[in-house]
Amino acid sequence: MSRKKRKEIFADLEIESIGAEGIAVARKDNIVHFVKKACPGDKVRVQILKKRKKYIQCRLDEILEPSPHRIDPPCEFYDDCGGCSWQHLEYGQQLYWNKVHVRDAFERIGHFKDLAVHDTLPAPDIYYYRNKMEFSFGASRWLSIDEINSGKEITNKNFALGLHAPGRYDRIVDLDKCLIQPEQANSLLNAFRDKALKLGIGAYDTKINDGFLRNLVVRSTNANNELMVVLITKSPSNPEEQEMIKWFGGDFGREFPFVTNIFHAINDSNSPVAIGTIEILKGKPFITEEILGIKYRISPFSFFQTNPSQLDSFVSLILELAEIKDNENVWDLYCGTGSITLPASRELKSIVGIELNPAAIEDAKSNAGLNNINNAEFYCADLHTKDLPDFLSNLPRPDLIIIDPPRAGMHKNLIGHVLEAAPERIVYVSCNPATQARDCELLSEKYEVMGVHPVDMFPHTFHIEVVAQLRKKSS
Repeated sequence: MSRKKRKEIFADLEIESIGAEGIAVARKDNIVHFVKKACPGDKVRVQILKKRKKYIQCRLDEILEPSPHRIDPPCEFYDDCGGCSWQHLEYGQQLYWNKVHVRDAFERIGHFKDLAVHDTLPAPDIYYYRNKMEFSFGASRWLSIDEINSGKEITNKNFALGLHAPGRYDRIVDLDKCLIQPEQANSLLNAFRDKALKLGIGAYDTKINDGFLRNLVVRSTNANNELMVVLITKSPSNPEEQEMIKWFGGDFGREFPFVTNIFHAINDSNSPVAIGTIEILKGKPFITEEILGIKYRISPFSFFQTNPSQLDSFVSLILELAEIKDNENVWDLYCGTGSITLPASRELKSIVGIELNPAAIEDAKSNAGLNNINNAEFYCADLHTKDLPDFLSNLPRPDLIIIDPPRAGMHKNLIGHVLEAAPERIVYVSCNPATQARDCELLSEKYEVMGVHPVDMFPHTFHIEVVAQLRKKSS
């Protein structure tokens, strides 16, 4: 017996706002309706997908009357690729709603009233700004609605190079360009796709853990106009696969002379992470970027902030809010490769960077040596343990602590350590306003939040960096 088809239900809505996860919100009959890809001010027809007690999930079916803030997304893959979900929203409104979400987080989660939330610092470049892209090869190409409804024969269904479809790690949206990576890098996507199809080489299939081509990583720098390409594959097992690697190490570099660094990495594991055992085919083992005149070496798999054109402004804001004096001692917690530690070192007596990732600490030490910085020390330590690491207990009391934790925020033990250290000032940097607001409320036992500053590092997305300035309360 065939299953009875569910009746489609539609509703007309007027979009009021955008929620914290970047999804538009409307209200009808006192029930919240969530609608992806809608814009405040839109009048829309939606299909009802799921009804819950307190909200309804909808799919945008038709725009009856567009908002004055709606624009046409410039990317032809916008409907299928979930990477830049705010392309339909004019940039000024993106900045406005980022500020609203930060303010709401501090009011609802942190219970702060009348807090100074500054305007979002705009990014100087809203396209072609990202200095690292990880593309995936896949054996299951995502098919768009237009393709499915076209009635035409669909070719190359079993090969794709691009980005994962939203929520689908087994499906790849096949891209011939991406508008947030460097413009010249877009030609590389077609070159790899064409070569693989010509040689009849298969893409990696996550279901059976087989297939030669796995990932293509593109990294670039603004300082020296360098561009690195890393091809990640399984070990070659036939002449066609060996021919692909021979081409990559030879003719590819001559065809695309703007590629300064070429690496082949082998990953024979079942892990989906874009990493592997590296072989250099062209150039140095690293590319070099700068933040406020400090040089940073970036190796194929090392971490570095992804928006270089905004970095000087971002770090300058952190240092401005830190109010550093030249005779002070500073701790930089979750220091990474030293992107804040090293610029700050030029303005103070001594600074200590602490990070759990040993590879990041080694990179930070190398970057300090590269720039002849001698007043910055770096330690690998777990900041979440109940007892403060011995080396921290022996350090001079910090006058300032800079904190830049992962999205999960600060561990409760670390909050206790910070309150015990009791610096005069704290600068808390976060990519998650919700956990930042929660932590600032816990720190308010001893500290007053002087203001928060949203910074747009990721145009066309709801993601936002926030810099909070805290000052110790007078006793």
